Amino acid sequence: MAEKPIDWNAMKKDLPPNTPKPHDSILQPGSLVFNKNVNAVVNMNNYTQWWTWKVGASWKHPFGPESTIEGKADYPVVHIAIEDALAYCKWANRSLPTEAQWESAAQGTNESKIFTWGNDAEKLNVSANTWQGQFPIKNEAKDGFRFLAPVKSFSPNSIGLYDMLGNVWELTSDYFNVNYYQNIVRSSPLVNPKGAKSSCSPSNPYQLEHVIKGGSFLCHASYCASFRISARMGISLDSASDHTGFRTVATPKMLNN
Repeated sequence: MAEKPIDWNAMKKDLPPNTPKPHDSILQPGSLVFNKNVNAVVNMNNYTQWWTWKVGASWKHPFGPESTIEGKADYPVVHIAIEDALAYCKWANRSLPTEAQWESAAQGTNESKIFTWGNDAEKLNVSANTWQGQFPIKNEAKDGFRFLAPVKSFSPNSIGLYDMLGNVWELTSDYFNVNYYQNIVRSSPLVNPKGAKSSCSPSNPYQLEHVIKGGSFLCHASYCASFRISARMGISLDSASDHTGFRTVATPKMLNN
């Protein structure tokens, strides 16, 4: 999606009525890049202070047209939108996990734990790539990384999966619906639930959103404590950034095809 030409007539259908058309210099393929040079923040509700729309940013060029992924083969692929992830899944004969599948994988052999390693929040800095210090002004990098980290930089969970929490948000196949868990029937256990049938996000009522899980290197307790297994956020179909990626599911049936 970060490389796909923008069709304003199609785009404005997912925006509030009478949204003005951006200048042509902005209305070009690109993605969101975290601003590493924020010195002060006036209002923590204004996320545009630490996000920059970078024309030409994509998975091949994570910081803009002049950047490259050379030497980054062991890093997560970022600047990925749902369409990109699904295209890869089709090519690789895999699928995106549902939210339930993702949480089951994150829990591993544990049951109802807050984190992949258990309930001890004091182990966060040695167990996941998150933000330490004052967000978004200063990252003290107590975990060894100021921003994105190579995969397998931290110990795996109980079933051998790495980086289920922190580093990059991970896309799922489920729609993000704030009412889903309130409306499900609780008379019997849900077995491998597929999630909501429709999207519902009061903060973004005009666009479909999917659930993302796991948090990222930007998550901090003071702002976004999404390094918990249960944490979830929504992301629109056309959104991509340098802290969002994905992982896939492979079943025996898929591997045998």
